[in-house]
Amino acid sequence: MKVVQEYMTSHLTQPEILEKYFIGGSSSITNWMRKFGLKETSIRHRNNYTTSMSKGRKKTSQELSLETRVKDLEKALEHEKLRILALDTMIEIAEEKLNISIRKKSGTKQ
Repeated sequence: MKVVQEYMTSHLTQPEILEKYFIGGSSSITNWMRKFGLKETSIRHRNNYTTSMSKGRKKTSQELSLETRVKDLEKALEHEKLRILALDTMIEIAEEKLNISIRKKSGTKQ
């Protein structure tokens, strides 16, 4: 999760991240992103687009603070997506291994 989050929020390439964390397999990050339901274009390409479009004029302090806020919220959203996936996986494993029903079944009486 940490590797994918760093890849999504930094300007490092996949090979650079793989080398940094000593991870083998050139498609590991892509596979993890697919597993977590994340798309590479969601943050990385949007950052490149806004950077290239804004070269013509200087941004106001309000625009800069709003951009910072948006980036922080995007990071938080990606983190929460990964957290939810981890919790769902944990529940599924617990239900399988312990043979107990954790999630409420629809249509049951309370």
